[in-house]
Amino acid sequence: MENTDKTSRRQFLSSGAAVAATACVSQEVAAQNTGYVIDPPDVVSMEIHGSDERFPVRRVFCLGRNYRAHAIESGDDPDVNPPFFFIKPRDAIIDSRDGLPYPSVTKALRYEGELVVALKSGGTDIDPADALSHIFAYGVGLDMTRQDLQQEAQRLSRPWAISKSFDKSAPCGPLYPVETNGHAVTGRIWLSVNGEVKQDSGLEFQRWSVSEGISILSRHYELTAGDIIMTGTPEGIGLVETGDVIRVGIDGLGEIEVTVT
Repeated sequence: MENTDKTSRRQFLSSGAAVAATACVSQEVAAQNTGYVIDPPDVVSMEIHGSDERFPVRRVFCLGRNYRAHAIESGDDPDVNPPFFFIKPRDAIIDSRDGLPYPSVTKALRYEGELVVALKSGGTDIDPADALSHIFAYGVGLDMTRQDLQQEAQRLSRPWAISKSFDKSAPCGPLYPVETNGHAVTGRIWLSVNGEVKQDSGLEFQRWSVSEGISILSRHYELTAGDIIMTGTPEGIGLVETGDVIRVGIDGLGEIEVTVT
């Protein structure tokens, strides 16, 4: 009986090892048959509040100077110059709880707390009246900026994408689906650094509403499911250093805490 048990165990282990080896070979063959010369990049995704599923990110659009007081503190004239858009790479988005490494090539890292909009569908020339129907969820995020690089680019009249589009420059919290949480069109938005409130405003002070922003953006791009729109920051922008703790909150969408490491 003992010999029979040992034989069965050997057969089980041998068959298990064979299956594992076959699986490894299958994975290698599958990778070789993808048609790509390198492994495709990982999917960038965002946490969804109350769900184990995640939201895959396609593109990250950012609406600049969308609050009147912030436009003024940035040296702009909100009565003459409209807001504008710029883009971050999709892998700029990271989970806020992972912390924010202080980026390279800067000595002036600036915070900007923002409302985040995640689209479930899109199109071109979207009517403002229909724009909200394309939204899957809202969340809280940060648009971090290498301020010294931005100011130098502005001085030289050059594009300043490098100041905005660096690695991990958009820490975000979980998304709150419209289906369960409704639309975030009003409510307090605030940011603190080490417990001191620096930004304190309301979503209703956006120069372009969420629906207007989506509509205008869709004139320039064909929006699709997976697109993210960061809708601008209120007045009170400033700099942070390594070790600082940034907290951002929006009524109904919770708070995030980001430590600069």
